[in-house]
Amino acid sequence: MTETAYAKSRYRPPEIEHRYGPNVHLLDDPLAWTLLARLCANDTQQPDIGRLVRILYERLAHAVLAAELPRARLDVPTRMVTSAPQAAVVRTTSVAPHTRVVTVGIARAGTVPSQVVYELLNELLDPSCVRQDHLFMSRATDAQGRVTGSSWHDAKVGRDVDGRTVLFPDPMGATGTSMISALDHYTTRLDGTPARCIPIHLIVTPEYLRNVLQAHPQTAIYSLRVDRGLSAPTVLATVPGTHWPDERGLDDHQYIVPGAGGVGEIMNNAWV
Repeated sequence: MTETAYAKSRYRPPEIEHRYGPNVHLLDDPLAWTLLARLCANDTQQPDIGRLVRILYERLAHAVLAAELPRARLDVPTRMVTSAPQAAVVRTTSVAPHTRVVTVGIARAGTVPSQVVYELLNELLDPSCVRQDHLFMSRATDAQGRVTGSSWHDAKVGRDVDGRTVLFPDPMGATGTSMISALDHYTTRLDGTPARCIPIHLIVTPEYLRNVLQAHPQTAIYSLRVDRGLSAPTVLATVPGTHWPDERGLDDHQYIVPGAGGVGEIMNNAWV
């Protein structure tokens, strides 16, 4: 007889209730929320910053990859196979080992998160199917400090994206301008069409969700928290997304509130 209990996986990470639509996944993870609050605290510095970012992205990557990557049958003889050759075989569902994946490191804040995801992908999949790309971009602002777009400085990317799952592990989803620029690049300027594009964040704003989904409605967005701290008290008392046009998570300089400050700066101790 073949074990059937693990023939199928219905895994989905738990999510909080929201009204942003089916492509937004706001994870319900009190352990991660605790660590994220510590990361955001005013007195948290390096080396705690770097350690917390790695721990949080290890948890996020686990949830996202388990939910989004295709699955396959796995049969593995165990060390007991010599004494019980028919029974000592683990028969289970696994991540499909030949799934082709790209993780994109968006400098500066996304460099460490992408490396964490890249290392886990190489453990899970055939490493020949895994690639890490690097984008170097920054906010473009006007004289008043308002974000007007994103400026590209350099890119080290592979050309082929056809049928690949493309992951964008980037801690803060603020205005969406940089992410939209990255998604434009991967969906229109390279060879082929990605199977799926998935930004993976620690924090997003309602403005970010609206802007990214308007530009790329098929994108799946994962985040540990949505910050809408500048919304009216009556809005904050409702399920996120209920009054989406009235929700506000960005100040006049497009920084997230409550947020975590400039994560690229605090991760690198470089205030430029």
